[in-house]
Amino acid sequence: MVSTATQIANFNFDNCLMNAAGVYCMTREELEQVENSAAGSFVTKTGTLEARAGNPEPRYVDTELGSINSMGLPNNGFEYYLDYVIELQNQADSKNHFLSLVGLSPAETHIILKKVQESDYQGLVELNLSCPNVPGKPQIAYDFETTTEILTEVFSYFTKPLGVKLPPYFDIVHFDQAAAVFNQFPLAFVNCVNSIGNGLVINDETVVIKPKNGFGGLGGDYIKPTALANVHAFYQRLNPSIQIIGTGGVKSGRDAFEHILCGASMVQIGTALQQEGPAIFQRVTDELKAIMTEKGYESLEDFRGKLNYID
Repeated sequence: MVSTATQIANFNFDNCLMNAAGVYCMTREELEQVENSAAGSFVTKTGTLEARAGNPEPRYVDTELGSINSMGLPNNGFEYYLDYVIELQNQADSKNHFLSLVGLSPAETHIILKKVQESDYQGLVELNLSCPNVPGKPQIAYDFETTTEILTEVFSYFTKPLGVKLPPYFDIVHFDQAAAVFNQFPLAFVNCVNSIGNGLVINDETVVIKPKNGFGGLGGDYIKPTALANVHAFYQRLNPSIQIIGTGGVKSGRDAFEHILCGASMVQIGTALQQEGPAIFQRVTDELKAIMTEKGYESLEDFRGKLNYID
């Protein structure tokens, strides 16, 4: 039998597909829809210390090749999501989950993570390093010094399984430098990638989203080649104990297959999930299994990371 089951750290998942943070995860009702779908897991909306309304509308728009958004971290506060995943983990048939978190400052990040450390939550935690943190500074993960400082302090007290959500990197030297930072820490996973920042989409003579004069993160078809490159670059460079979640441009079984071929252990769906709804998980799973059957692969391990090069 062909299986799309997978594992991150010591957590097992019946299916390698799940939502990307930001999509179908704002409310318990949305998370419940993903929980009850063919997805192997869900990740919560990135929770901040306090609830946030986010940026003014329109802040998300579907485009011909994907989407553009500048959401501004709208969420119900991290405790809303923490309470829900604890509630679910106490149910006998619950899936394993990912709790996504970030502070609006390093101090807030540590307050949040210390509360999670003290809680009864036993699942995986994703620290979102692909959010702008300090005005005038780049996204956290583009600032290797700050990233090192934050992770050093985090792992001085945090003992639960933790991974990081990353923005895309575009330079080979940055892959080298980022991997050198992440390899210093007992990370469970890295998630590659968040949207490509500060794209601009125009309709006639006007931008299509309101925040930041139209500048926003690109998702969908635009970003798949960049996402695959980041997945494979980190698969080549990270300690084998640090697994990779592939995110970006996944709307078919073929897309998921390519992420796994590049080294991903799990695959997240964002823009296409927003457009199609949670039924997409069954369709993409069926398509992925069909490709695996055609190629004679019975498990993800049969082809994960086994990308071929041209001699």
